[in-house]
Amino acid sequence: MATITATATPATTLPVSVTIPVIDISGYLDSDPHLKPQIVNAIHQAAISPGFFQVIGHPIPLSLRNRLFDALKTFYALPREVKQSLHRNNSTCLRGYETVGEQRLEEGYQDAKEGFMIGQEMDGAGLRFAQGPNQWPPEELCPGFRETFMEYFEAMRAFSRTMFRIVALGLGLEEGALEDFVYGRDTVTMCRAHRYPPTTPEMAAKSRGIGAHTDFGALTLLLQDDIGGLEVFHRPSQTWHPVHPVKDAYVVNIGDMLSRWTNDKYMSTLHRVISPISDRDRYSIAFFNEGLLDQVIECIPTCLEAGDTPKYEPVKVEDHLKKRYGNSY
Repeated sequence: MATITATATPATTLPVSVTIPVIDISGYLDSDPHLKPQIVNAIHQAAISPGFFQVIGHPIPLSLRNRLFDALKTFYALPREVKQSLHRNNSTCLRGYETVGEQRLEEGYQDAKEGFMIGQEMDGAGLRFAQGPNQWPPEELCPGFRETFMEYFEAMRAFSRTMFRIVALGLGLEEGALEDFVYGRDTVTMCRAHRYPPTTPEMAAKSRGIGAHTDFGALTLLLQDDIGGLEVFHRPSQTWHPVHPVKDAYVVNIGDMLSRWTNDKYMSTLHRVISPISDRDRYSIAFFNEGLLDQVIECIPTCLEAGDTPKYEPVKVEDHLKKRYGNSY
């Protein structure tokens, strides 16, 4: 298992070292009897602290990742009026385009990014929160965009399913114990692609790519390009540390829902994207597994130590998500 160590210097202490683990999961995918328990334990320990890690040896091919990045560049270069016609306000299920500055996750800052959100394609009667159809640009203006993005989305659903099988084992559960939670019909899975415009040093001091926040759901899988800007907060030292891009890696972070479910055994860590100082656009693609709408989140028994009591009242996934999404716009 590789690691990346970043340092930052608080005002009154010596430099602090924070390790962001880089974990190769290929041995788990290959069912290697020697590597599999090591990988499960490495992810379990990283989820406890710092709540952030990077995964290599995953099943998402480079060709698909590159095709999606190319498709996104074409999409974001479309005229403003075309993108605005796909605005999320047209959607009943949080899907579509978001303009620069529309979302505010940190007090005093508007997010300096464009976004485009998709989810599982669903139509017809009986739709629930965050369920429904996606919006798409005309094929002639953005050839292959829909096909490529949906191919990537389905590949990420399967990847997320694998990660939750590893998480289940780390929590002392059966390998498939979380299957319905992450792969059921009423599981909310969303994928949002971001473009961060280039920023000067003067502008960067006054803006955020994405303001400081913790993620709403259970587990996030993030693909970032090589420009950088993602930072994670180290609570003990109250310092921020970069999550450096690693070739072929996905950044994985624990969301509030999984933290709550594990009685804070797993850490949902504050993170942000500082506006990248660059002459190029920065692109990232976040896949969110938000969980099964009817699942009641209450302390998993294996996460309760002897003599302890649950820290949180039970909450239904749907209620948790409605509150958090509503507060972020």
